[in-house]
Amino acid sequence: MEVWLKSNSPSMSDGVDFCFSAEPSESTISINDKFLYKGNSKIGAHVHIDSEERQQHARSLAGTVEWIFLTFEDWSMIPIENIVAACDQTPTKIAAEIVEPLQAHGAGFALEIGVDAIVCSEQELEASLIVKSLRGSTEESVEIQQNDTFDTLPLSEVKITSIESGHTGDRVCIDLTSLLEVGEGMLIGSTARSLALIHGETIESTYVPKRPFRVNAGSVEAYTLMADKTTKYLSELVSGDKILVVSHQGITRSCTIGRLKIETRPFILLRYSDEKHNEAHVLIQQAETVRVLDKNGAACSVTELSEGDVIIAYNTNETRHIGVSVSASSEER
Repeated sequence: MEVWLKSNSPSMSDGVDFCFSAEPSESTISINDKFLYKGNSKIGAHVHIDSEERQQHARSLAGTVEWIFLTFEDWSMIPIENIVAACDQTPTKIAAEIVEPLQAHGAGFALEIGVDAIVCSEQELEASLIVKSLRGSTEESVEIQQNDTFDTLPLSEVKITSIESGHTGDRVCIDLTSLLEVGEGMLIGSTARSLALIHGETIESTYVPKRPFRVNAGSVEAYTLMADKTTKYLSELVSGDKILVVSHQGITRSCTIGRLKIETRPFILLRYSDEKHNEAHVLIQQAETVRVLDKNGAACSVTELSEGDVIIAYNTNETRHIGVSVSASSEER
């Protein structure tokens, strides 16, 4: 994605691709008589969106011009989305003018595709450059996914050694801005060295509808693994944080937290140990809709677990300091 800065000066800030000027020259982009020019070369059309008819005109240009430059009587996302959809899979590129910093993200990610250039003034420049950077990161991520290279974690089988009452406490539900698949969840635990895989609420229940964006994670004191592989206490999470979502196969992806829901609920204290008899535990809500994953990757309600059952966890030998792995010794109980 490009950033075109509205300026009559030929000098440009870092990250700016072109100056957009009312005074045409060889080094600027300009408009004249409803056409878009780069220097003296006509490169596309200018459409001012002030009606449905003008939107339809812009859509009709898809595939016939190199660029469509959009300005707006009243800035709106819907025309941008409609024109992005019309130009998708065609050689036509879209440039859109913004007049407020918040509009940069909307234009840059419309329909997850976004415009090809944001035209802005100095007031919106910082926001536009941030979106340009994010678009670059997103395109790299898409390329990685298309090459079928995924980050994975080595998950382990652990055996439940006891199931006890955890009394009542503050429980955290984590609601994401992305939908979870069956078999996915988050790594949660009361010790940094072992985090149980808690399944998302993607399975229908008799009495409660599924919430496919939610993980009923557990007690506020528990750790969870973030997208950058640091840990945070559940009590430290905030909307906008990037958290790690993990499948039963250990395949990971980053998701954004949309909100957190903290309520007082009864807990189950689940104690378990690995093949080396290292012990760990997790406090999770006593509810049929809270599930862990068994050794076959099937979701099991925590209210139906028994001693000796095997579940999936992520085990390490790491000590954590402010969420970061350090080569120091510690003991957690």
